[in-house]
Amino acid sequence: MTLWLRSLLFVAGLYGAAGVGASAVAAHLAGGAALTTAAQFLLFGAVALVAAVGVSVNMTRGRISLLVGASAIGLGTLLFSGDLALRTLMEVKLLWGTAPTGGTLMIAGWLMIAIGAARAAWVGR
Repeated sequence: MTLWLRSLLFVAGLYGAAGVGASAVAAHLAGGAALTTAAQFLLFGAVALVAAVGVSVNMTRGRISLLVGASAIGLGTLLFSGDLALRTLMEVKLLWGTAPTGGTLMIAGWLMIAIGAARAAWVGR
């Protein structure tokens, strides 16, 4: 297994743990809706990264697109959820536009995964 795949799995584990922890904290905070959203995206991101790694192991065509997409989802999740969590827990904004940038990266990542799947299915027929 390559370093890229191992790194994505490592990040998925961290996101999964952080998502469960953030969900617990959000359940006990008044007005924890933003933290709940951050937790959900951490958990979605964790599952997406594990799935992308699992699928990519047996791919030849479209593998790079799939992993670039997974990496974009990973970075986007960090920016989006990190910004929401810091705003809620510490009343600190990361940077202007961090959450929207993270969301845009996640969307782009999902589109790259679709491109990777299309390449795997249709290239070379």
